[in-house]
Amino acid sequence: MSLKATPPKDMTPEHLTPEEMGSRLLYRDGLMLIINKPAGLAVHKGPKGGASLEDYFDALRFGLPRMPALAHRLDKETSGCLVLGRHRKALADLNDLFRYGKVGKTYWAVVEGGPVEPEGRIELPLGRLDGKIGWWMKHDPDGLPSQSTWRVMGRVEGTTAPLTWLALEPLTGRTHQLRVHCAESGFPVLGDNIYGTAPRHGGPRLHLHAREITVPLYKNKPPIKVTAPVPEHMKERLKACGWNEDDDKQLPPPLGLSSRARTDERAPKPQ
Repeated sequence: MSLKATPPKDMTPEHLTPEEMGSRLLYRDGLMLIINKPAGLAVHKGPKGGASLEDYFDALRFGLPRMPALAHRLDKETSGCLVLGRHRKALADLNDLFRYGKVGKTYWAVVEGGPVEPEGRIELPLGRLDGKIGWWMKHDPDGLPSQSTWRVMGRVEGTTAPLTWLALEPLTGRTHQLRVHCAESGFPVLGDNIYGTAPRHGGPRLHLHAREITVPLYKNKPPIKVTAPVPEHMKERLKACGWNEDDDKQLPPPLGLSSRARTDERAPKPQ
């Protein structure tokens, strides 16, 4: 089966209107928002400027006086669930949940080749590739402890370029952790032009998606669990690996959005 490096069908992130970004809202209550971040959009402005999610924060206030802020980060080329805090106290609580590993995160990836076993765990400490420049990482025996788990969801074999669909869970939150762990384990993420085999320009987009997030924000309520639909640029390879697009069409409706029509909101306190 031949899988061509077709260009992504997703809308160019730089051209998203505030309304279009609002349509990517997966969850909203008085304390936090969860956005389905598009691949190719940085979460904050870098030293060279350019479009970023921060450009849309004013449109994501939904009646509150303060703009939301990032509770964690995703790579520019990674799509999927991204959490924003809606005021200072909520942001501090969310930061603590992420810092102490209380937030459950599941990523979907299409990788080149793939592991033989059905599931496993990767434990490789990570350090900066260059201590002075950039955020690229490497396996460093003296680096920070880093653990990830993986589970095979499907495969396409019998081709010159076998692919595997993995569900990945980062147990720690190091920069580029999943990308480095997969590459160092011999199955780089498809489209990874830093740690994998993809060309610097013109190759397939990174096939890494923050599929699901579980946030235990309220003490006396169940954790908030949100799933982000598969982005267009990953559908072809996922289908080849056995994913059924109809499953995404049956995703449960997002929670916490019943107050969208309100022009003003009062943020509840965590209970």
